Amino acid sequence: MRIVALIQARIGSSRLPGKVLYTLAGKPVLERVVTRVANASLVDEAVVITSHEKKDDVICHLCESLGISYYRGSEEDVLDRYYQAAIAYNVEHVVRMTADCPLASASVIDDTIRHYLETEADYTNNLKDHTYPDGLDVEVFSFKALHKAWKKASLPSEREHVTQYIVKHPEMFKLEGISTDLPIGHLRLTLDNPEDFKLISLIYDNLAPKNEFFGLQEIIFFLNENPEHALINQTYNRNEGLEKSLQGDAEKMEGKAMG
Repeated sequence: MRIVALIQARIGSSRLPGKVLYTLAGKPVLERVVTRVANASLVDEAVVITSHEKKDDVICHLCESLGISYYRGSEEDVLDRYYQAAIAYNVEHVVRMTADCPLASASVIDDTIRHYLETEADYTNNLKDHTYPDGLDVEVFSFKALHKAWKKASLPSEREHVTQYIVKHPEMFKLEGISTDLPIGHLRLTLDNPEDFKLISLIYDNLAPKNEFFGLQEIIFFLNENPEHALINQTYNRNEGLEKSLQGDAEKMEGKAMG
């Protein structure tokens, strides 16, 4: 059984270009993400998957300098990028992560994988009822489920957002989810905007010197002690990118209907 985290990364970002190269406590965001994901005990390997585009050469150069495995594929068809990377790295079970999550939690990743394995699911996430903060998202799914989605998914949102086809078809896949009782779902710990970077930098500057792999409990304690910090980025909505992509689906379908 081979469980591999495939971490999608790119330089282009409409809201915060080049964010994966920003530094947090002296190290690039991408390095922080990879090392934190690889620290999960149930992850066999962490692989960065980026695009063939020239602008993403810098990601590959960084991976090479740090000894991080990587794969290059389609920029727009991220589902195909995942599928081809899974084949290239002989992946049986995929842990989908994104490079805009530099506070990824090894314990949350392990909890999600463990539930996936124990329930023999096709797909499991920790997005149930959004009880975990945005930025600690984890999705786990089988290569078989990925292959089926790769063959059947046709909408733009289903090709751009890797697991959309799977979660929209519970009649085809066994779907599972985990949640937490901790009152932390309101926190925003993802990196999409300047305010996000300000908050995450504060967390790293205060916690990383003591423990590079500080966990969720340390983050919660720090924010409880400094509640004003958690308000820095609270004006942004969750899943803005997905909502935009779904709007694109609607416009495409409307165009077909009119034609």
